Amino acid sequence: MALTGDYWPSLSPRLTTILLSGTYCTMTSRTTSGARVRPPLTDLENEVMQAVWDGETCTVEAVHRIVSRKRNLKETTTRTLMRRLEQKGYLKHESDGRAYIYQAVEPARSLAARAVRQIIDRFCQGSVEELVSGMVEAKVLNKEDIDELEKFVRNRRPGGK
Repeated sequence: MALTGDYWPSLSPRLTTILLSGTYCTMTSRTTSGARVRPPLTDLENEVMQAVWDGETCTVEAVHRIVSRKRNLKETTTRTLMRRLEQKGYLKHESDGRAYIYQAVEPARSLAARAVRQIIDRFCQGSVEELVSGMVEAKVLNKEDIDELEKFVRNRRPGGK
């Protein structure tokens, strides 16, 4: 039996608002350049990554020795952190017998440059000039920083002018 408007006379067609909520996963999103967006690093994850970047290739034990100088961590916690960093796309490993040898997927400088690109895309409508002028106005960059940037850019230009 089909229900028609005659059967339910008190109901009239109307727009209904439905509120939906959910979790947005940044691991699957991409920037305008198509690069994968990784979840940001926590302070502890950043310390682990710094140890790996400094050592270029590291075992869990080596990273744990470095990170545990400042923090009271068990080696199993360091192992878990490094496994999660690999899942997030920051680290990769090779097996050497029973040990895993970890290395960063990319250098810190490249990661920083991509993070800045995401900031430029999100907050500065894609304009590098907007970012730099905002940094100057907010006094993030001082005169010496600006002079160094100018010299760096000048040296990268064809002809050095």
